[in-house]
Amino acid sequence: MIHQEWNTRPAQKKVVCVHDKAEKYVVNTVLTVGKTYEVQNETEEFIFIIDNTGKVGGFYKDYFKDA
Repeated sequence: MIHQEWNTRPAQKKVVCVHDKAEKYVVNTVLTVGKTYEVQNETEEFIFIIDNTGKVGGFYKDYFKDA
């Protein structure tokens, strides 16, 4: 169960947030434009990072670019 170790595992890669303008969800409270985040897990559609709240959150890939 990989999700139980996300807070302690080394990051797979780093990404930079390029925008926080969501159509459907509020993400500007947990993402900061220009900040670098460590990727804990990745799927075809989502990136899982430790966000500004200190918890792992899943976000669409279009919010980020590779660092």
